[in-house]
Amino acid sequence: MRKTPVAELRQLVLVLGDQLDLDAAAFDGFDAAHDAVWMAEAAEESTHVWSSKPRTVLFLAAMRHFAQALRAAGRSLHYTRLDHPGNAGSLQAQLHADVERLRPAGLVMTAPGDWRVLQAIKDLAQAHGLPLDIREDRHFYCNVREFAAHARGRKSLRMEYFYREMRKRHGVLMQGAAGDQPEGGQWNFDEDNREAFGTAGPGEVPPRTEFPPDALTREVMALVHARFATHPGQLDSFAWPVTRAQALVALQRFVAERLPLFGRFQDAMWPGEPWLYHAHLSAALNLKLLNPREVVETAVAAYRAGAAPLASVEGFVRQILGWREYVRGIYWTRMPGYAELNALDAQEDLPAWYWTGATDMACLRDALAQTLAHGYAHHIQRLMITGLFALMYGVRPQQVHAWYQAVYVDAVEWVELPNTLGMSQYADGGLMASKPYVATGKYIQRMSPHCKGCRYDPAQRTGESACPFTTLYWDFLMRHEAALAANPRMSLQVKNVARLSDAQKQSIVERAAAIRRGEVGIARADEPQA
Repeated sequence: MRKTPVAELRQLVLVLGDQLDLDAAAFDGFDAAHDAVWMAEAAEESTHVWSSKPRTVLFLAAMRHFAQALRAAGRSLHYTRLDHPGNAGSLQAQLHADVERLRPAGLVMTAPGDWRVLQAIKDLAQAHGLPLDIREDRHFYCNVREFAAHARGRKSLRMEYFYREMRKRHGVLMQGAAGDQPEGGQWNFDEDNREAFGTAGPGEVPPRTEFPPDALTREVMALVHARFATHPGQLDSFAWPVTRAQALVALQRFVAERLPLFGRFQDAMWPGEPWLYHAHLSAALNLKLLNPREVVETAVAAYRAGAAPLASVEGFVRQILGWREYVRGIYWTRMPGYAELNALDAQEDLPAWYWTGATDMACLRDALAQTLAHGYAHHIQRLMITGLFALMYGVRPQQVHAWYQAVYVDAVEWVELPNTLGMSQYADGGLMASKPYVATGKYIQRMSPHCKGCRYDPAQRTGESACPFTTLYWDFLMRHEAALAANPRMSLQVKNVARLSDAQKQSIVERAAAIRRGEVGIARADEPQA
């Protein structure tokens, strides 16, 4: 490992685990003779939430491969491994020790994706009297100042309007003489998308793009097995891209093999099929192994070449150019207070079986099993299975946030927190989403065959065979009836509560209470789980 002599160290360039880009703004003006790069693996990043083994391995393996790329590029590097005897345990403590030792004249970094980390580094720089140069993260189409300008003066924020602005500003899927009209004459192709698979199932789905762990990644896996043995998740199927070259292969494979049917089946679910037609690129994007511009451009090029339909490409572009940028804007314009929001005053604890998958609800069991096995579940499983149950059960949103950040390999706080607290749990009272996303078990029955193999009946709201989703849906409407009645998108659902008799309402309340006491929905040792 080459190190810059202490006396000549002009700038120490800080690189975090989700900033793995050789062309990041932090490297602008880098002088190998006078500057050096700093990276550190910190146990605290896996313990401040109970990070799963797949998530921790992905971050550490990607970091170590990026360290190799830095050295190959001739950039002096100070890198502290997790298993180094002198590791201080946290990013802040390790940086403090290294600043004391290296005595840089200043610190440089690309803007981080976590408020907690940003504040810690700011505090450290101030304590050492060092200038801290925080540079724009070029992995986004919209910077925080631009989003703040978009949000200023609006009574409500809606992703759809922001998305249209972004399409126009960046000329993505636009047509017309002035380039101001959406391709195909409409902004949104949801009516052509979001189908279920039907009784025949998904058929032969393209295999997952896998990258078998090399020696460096296997070394990390062994370390994580030993250091975080009690953490959730398995590593038997770990095959995520951990280098830029691998991420580019994953992008090309998705566009060629999955994108044509992505839009049509992006909301569909099927037991035992975790990968389906989704991209599986969010982790690589969030680690900065891929740039969203190249991802969008590759998808649009497939449409222009006739290799993918417009409806699928627009649906995919919407997730990156629209939703991904939107949630980042929400995060950085609303933190730190956003993290503590709890508009519905939800106070229940997250059921312990979220960490084990030991439930007799077929849809939840499948989603949790694949989450623990792969560190992955697609967006409908997160929103309308794991998130939906937690919302209607009444789990404190901060606990839901901690679980999502812990178990999913793509979880970086700027994207995970608004998606969980805002979109999934409605804890921000409607800033992110115009209504709570609540539904009975019939939604799951419509989008998957899970209910066929489940002991519960989605059509029943009370009784021993009643689906917990259906019971909790009616219980949720009753508990929040006054607030929801004022929401135009919920008023029709709330009116249905008035049709219930007092006896029916009481039965729902009692069944919901039994679910929360753990008397319903938990797999018993003597009960089949298939």
